[in-house]
Formats: sequence, C-alpha cells, structure tokens
Amino acid sequence: ATLWTAAGSQITYCIVTDNGSGTDDPEMTRERLVQLRGEEQRAAAAMCGVTDVIFMGYPDGTIVPSLDLRRDLVRVIRRVKPDVLITMDPTLMFTPSNDYINHPDHRAVCQTVLDAVFPAAGNRMIFPELLAEGLPPHKVTYVYLMFSENLTLTIDTTTTFDNKIEALKQHKSQINPDELAGFVGQWDKVLGEKAGYAYGEGYRVIKIN
Repeated sequence: ATLWTAAGSQITYCIVTDNGSGTDDPEMTRERLVQLRGEEQRAAAAMCGVTDVIFMGYPDGTIVPSLDLRRDLVRVIRRVKPDVLITMDPTLMFTPSNDYINHPDHRAVCQTVLDAVFPAAGNRMIFPELLAEGLPPHKVTYVYLMFSENLTLTIDTTTTFDNKIEALKQHKSQINPDELAGFVGQWDKVLGEKAGYAYGEGYRVIKIN
C-alpha cells in the first residue's frame, strides 16, 4: 500500500468482520475489542497513507459465503470502483509449514470477494436493487491474490519494509511486536531473494477480460 499511495494511488481498505472475537481474555468485552481493533486498523492504515477504511461489521468468526455478503461486497466495489482489488487466495487451507489452518473467515470472505468481482459487480442483471441505489456496474481489471501457491508477481518492498512492520505493530491487541519483524521478515526475505530483492511481496495476478 505504501508504494502505491506514494505514487498517488487512491486506496480503500474494506474490513468485513467487526474483529470482536480475536481474544480469549475473560476481562475483554466484544464491544471494547471492536472499538480497539477499529482504532488499531485506522492507525495502521494511516501509516501506509490510507485514509479510506470501510468497516462492514459482520460478526467475527462466523462468516459464510452468503448472497447477503456478496451483495454487500458488490455494493462496496461499485461505490469505490477499484481498478485493482487485493484479497487472499481462498484455496489456501494450510500453511506450507503445516502449523496453521487458514481461518474460516479468511476463506469465506475471499471466496465471496471473488464471486462479487465476477460476474456480479460488472453485471447489471445481478442485484438490480443496487441500480436503484445509484450504483451502476463496475468491472475490476486486476485481482491480486496474497498467500497463493501460484505466484506470478513479486514486488520489491525493500524500501518500504520498515514502514510495513511499523504499520503491523499498530495491531497491538493481536500481534506480539517483538516477534513481528522476525516471522514477517523471513517470509518477505525468502520471496524477495528469489526475485533478486532484499524483501518482496508475492501475488498471483488475475486479469479479468
């Protein structure tokens, strides 16, 4: 995000869940955590030059790829009109290290995002009620998939890596900042070195015709 905002791109973050289930602390309430996570997300976005953050407020930990969610995501796409949309590869179930099951919210959201991108966002016959809201069809040109096993693009993030770490550190309620640079740095270092960079981020890029 930092590279794109520095180049003058307009970026919108869309957060589907309310982030209210991300703790086992018995002293924490859902209401307090939702507010805290929203503040952390805005702070992280600001460090990347992003000021437009949409919170959809779906209950954390219970997402399914429903038509209601697809319609709401189409609504966002038609309002924001992105040329490039970034999401996670929904086919990722396990990490290569076999020590993590990809969160079901991640898989459900990302699958629904792709279903919203094509064909719904660009087809006026799908969700015609959005036309009545003044939201005509919009066709996304590129989809960038993170954490894909079939990467087609590696972006050199050497100059923005430190900023990325500082942005991630804003998520204080979710991440141990002392461990952050180590495991994220290792991922980005491995990807970057394969392409001749110190650090890199990899994507599977889909061009929608």
